[in-house]
Amino acid sequence: MKTNKIIGEKIKSIREMKNISLEDMVERSGLTEDQIVRIEGNEDFPSLAPLIKIARVLGVRLGTFLDDQQELGPVICRKECAQCSDGIGFTNNAVTKHKYMAYHALSTDKSGRHMEPFMIDVMPAQGADFIFSTHEGEEFIYVIEGFIEINYGKNTYQLNEGDSIYYDSIVAHHVHTGNNMPAKILGVIYTPY
Repeated sequence: MKTNKIIGEKIKSIREMKNISLEDMVERSGLTEDQIVRIEGNEDFPSLAPLIKIARVLGVRLGTFLDDQQELGPVICRKECAQCSDGIGFTNNAVTKHKYMAYHALSTDKSGRHMEPFMIDVMPAQGADFIFSTHEGEEFIYVIEGFIEINYGKNTYQLNEGDSIYYDSIVAHHVHTGNNMPAKILGVIYTPY
């Protein structure tokens, strides 16, 4: 996917521009050197948690990796754009590296934003080991189609079409389909800057 390649290039460019060595990035992010090299080299497309850690080390918003233009006023995303196939694929943090979520950003043109709204296609992740994610911030999920299961701390929440959940992302969590059928959700992620 074209957008995934842009993310790796932007991360490396910002890191080099800020004179942050690979070793410093490893130490400050808690990620391995191999993870960072693979992300910057567009070999891996990680879940949001590693991207948020990288953004924090670089001193930028998560959206910086997705920004295309700088629009100060309102940004409109038409239905065709929100449903386009050119999304951002993230793995489920499992060893299998199965890309089970395709994120379609709804606000890449809005500069200085504090929220990241996405239309997300969630594919079944059969046989995958769920590795929980934790990062600073908050998340809001609204189920548009299908059935979603969210592991949050020691609890599991099941959401049907029309249901929503709002939670603190610092608590270990994992979002996936609850019935091995595709689903579509609106996800809004807030990370403090």
